[in-house]
Amino acid sequence: MSLSGACHCGKVSFEISGTLPEKLTRCTCSFCSKRGTLYAYYAPEQLTVKEASGDSIYRWQTKLVAHHFCKECGCGVYSDSPDFKPDGTWDGKTRRIGVNARLFDDFDAAEADVTVIDGKNLW
Repeated sequence: MSLSGACHCGKVSFEISGTLPEKLTRCTCSFCSKRGTLYAYYAPEQLTVKEASGDSIYRWQTKLVAHHFCKECGCGVYSDSPDFKPDGTWDGKTRRIGVNARLFDDFDAAEADVTVIDGKNLW
């Protein structure tokens, strides 16, 4: 099974080898709360970027997370980050991809089960 999605203008598109996670994640840190992303997490090897002509990266604070967004339409597409645990710890090597589930084809956010992470106080 695979999922596909794209930014609004289509200049960044992707495919995920896998299914939608049981729960999506909403983070309350200053960046994520302003961005409005619902994260679906995957191992890096599950992501295939199909089109990247609009891809741009924003790195904030520690520079550990690469937030990919479309420079044309502004949609936040995915983030390549350390595999932080809910308490904010990290093993120093394992990474994960947080895809903006709102960009998946045929996705209905109103039906998603969402977990909230207190990024405002963890990071």
